[in-house]
Amino acid sequence: MNKLWILACVTFASLSVKAQATIADARNFAIGQTATIKGVVTNGSELGSIRYVQDGTAALPAFGPALNGVLRGDSITVTGILKDYQGLLELDPVSNVVNHGPVTLLAPLPVPLSAINEMIESKLVRVDNVTFTTTGSFASGNSTVQITDGTTTMDIRINGTTNIDGTAIPTGPVSIIALVGQFNANYQLVPRALNDIFAYVPPAREINVTIGGTTYLTGSQYAIGNTAATTVTIQNTGAGNLTVSGAAFSGAQAGDYSTPFTNTVIAGGATSTLAINFAPAGIGSRLAALTINSDDADEAAYVINLYGIGTNNLATEPTANPTNLTFPTNKAYTFSGSFTPSANTENYLVVYTKNGTAVSGAPVDGTTYKRGDVVGNGQVAYVGPAVNFSPRHVIANETYNIAVFSFNGPAGFQNYKTTAPLTGNITSQGQQIANYYNGINHTSTNFLTSLSALINPHTVISYTNYKITLMTQFEVRDTTDGRSLVVCSYTGERKIFNDPFDWTAQGYSREHTYSHSWMPTNPADNPAKPEYSDQHNLYPVNQNQANSPRSNLPMNVITGNVLFTYLEGRTGMNGSQMVYEPRNAQKGNAARAMFYMATAYNGISGNNWKLPVAQDQNILKTWHLADLPDNYEIARNEYIFSQQNNRNPYVDSTQFACYVDFSNMTYLATGCGSLGLNEELLQQNLVVFPVPATTEMYVQVNGTQINNYKIVSLSGQVIEEKANLTSDLLKLNTTDFNTGTYLIEVETPYGKVSRTFIVE
Repeated sequence: MNKLWILACVTFASLSVKAQATIADARNFAIGQTATIKGVVTNGSELGSIRYVQDGTAALPAFGPALNGVLRGDSITVTGILKDYQGLLELDPVSNVVNHGPVTLLAPLPVPLSAINEMIESKLVRVDNVTFTTTGSFASGNSTVQITDGTTTMDIRINGTTNIDGTAIPTGPVSIIALVGQFNANYQLVPRALNDIFAYVPPAREINVTIGGTTYLTGSQYAIGNTAATTVTIQNTGAGNLTVSGAAFSGAQAGDYSTPFTNTVIAGGATSTLAINFAPAGIGSRLAALTINSDDADEAAYVINLYGIGTNNLATEPTANPTNLTFPTNKAYTFSGSFTPSANTENYLVVYTKNGTAVSGAPVDGTTYKRGDVVGNGQVAYVGPAVNFSPRHVIANETYNIAVFSFNGPAGFQNYKTTAPLTGNITSQGQQIANYYNGINHTSTNFLTSLSALINPHTVISYTNYKITLMTQFEVRDTTDGRSLVVCSYTGERKIFNDPFDWTAQGYSREHTYSHSWMPTNPADNPAKPEYSDQHNLYPVNQNQANSPRSNLPMNVITGNVLFTYLEGRTGMNGSQMVYEPRNAQKGNAARAMFYMATAYNGISGNNWKLPVAQDQNILKTWHLADLPDNYEIARNEYIFSQQNNRNPYVDSTQFACYVDFSNMTYLATGCGSLGLNEELLQQNLVVFPVPATTEMYVQVNGTQINNYKIVSLSGQVIEEKANLTSDLLKLNTTDFNTGTYLIEVETPYGKVSRTFIVE
């Protein structure tokens, strides 16, 4: 049984994130990037609309109705967006499928349970000599059972769409052919049909190789490092004798390696050992291949690639850093970078800053960096062989500086090319309102009705999918040592965890800012209605320290006794009313979420979505104007727009809330009066980017329009001016501007505001 596993190798060619890639390359793309892959499909309609696609390097599932006609054994080219679905990396949604027709079915990769990991996720595998831990029958519908080989236990996922559910669970040793899946932190095996589970028949002889208790499949790599002596265990998992006729080294530095091993006969179920002696004759990377020869029927030559380190205790330094940094994607909530790889380079370290300053400092040789670790004044965005990257938790109107370093070597022996890293910068987009609000007039008595009709109906994202959309692709951010964190919206708690995020494990929940019990349609959760799942209303919070204390209390300022406090969130009294007061940074966000819900669903099925009597709309409007949308909230609104195809108008326009009486959901012609925009709020809402500018610059005042603008030099010379505009966003050409500092003054319906900017 051939266990050949070709590892992902470094490819020395420029790759667009949309260009066709090997599946191993595509698996290294960032979440949210678009990938095109070609491979053989290893399942059919028995698993629904998902198809597992495999090539000679790796495997990746694709999901979507466009795949429904694809059969097991078809060769396809498919394009989709990389998504982390409950821990499983997949292409979803799929935008294009080309079916090239049937080809030879792929043989499953035989592996022990202990070897199932991220490297073979989604591949078709075969496990032998395992037993189910339960008896009886598989449950009807979807279920999970377990198997064991006596040492390792693993989940088996039985899909109700197969012919397995409801049948008898086999007793005794079995072999199982299955796809490697993942759910949260657990890997699982997914058989496709009943004939994927059959009685185990021991082979006559079968070689397997372990080092330090870990199986190394033929074709894989083992890092010798600078260890002088390494013991390799050769296993015979078959029933008869396995004759191992010898072992030899080949490759550029084969002379550094030796073994006293000659030949041996290993009885069925027994083991033997092979000693590798390593004596480097030079510095840098010392590479060779160990070939173990035996009479195994299909693995007569079992190859382990060895990575040793020379006398300087560092791998060979790359000769150059990559070149040609570009940014194929730029949005308010994400961007992607791509570069041309450098020759003779195994991996890349991408470091970024998000304060507009250049990356300073460099990685230290021999240090293993993980995503989120600190390098100089920056943070690691990516480490690995891919030539593209996408930092997590990008926010709007922020200038990000990038530095990319080449490096070689396994953990502890990395050698970084620290001179002249590839550098560049990008400013994320701001609000992308365009003509979304065309026809909406806040001076019209039809304003509220028109606004409701604009934002609802919309695309519904299921409540369950909040985790794989807003959490995974926006809220979750990096921290040190490859870990992640999420911020509790109400309290400011920074919850650190190891991926993947799990609601129960992290003790978090999706908080309905406009409480579920306030909804006229309550209960709206079984089945979940659009209002229950609406992402504009849902924020991540600590279940016990924020969600439960808030419950369905109105939000207000605590003026009396404080009853409960956790970090910046607290429950207490406002007069005779018990209220919840979130942290200051969330007050405006919470108000705008409530305004949105009341507007989006008002009038549907005849329901009035007014705020409950206890929820004071005036304090919400005060919070709304005091805590204006920041770059995080603008980015969040843009991300949800990309998913639901609707916007929160109260994030886009500060003044919209002034014309709605949320206590009865009627038009309020008087506006906010003294609560309206003042000069200080205008200054806070003015956005000028990028800074410094080179060829173009964008200017906007969040929540209102720009009617006039004027650009002057520091000497007072008027460089450019225009009047009688109704622009949400100015795009200015600065190509002909001399290098220097300028002042831009913009006039809005609520006054004038100005700011300096730099042109380079």
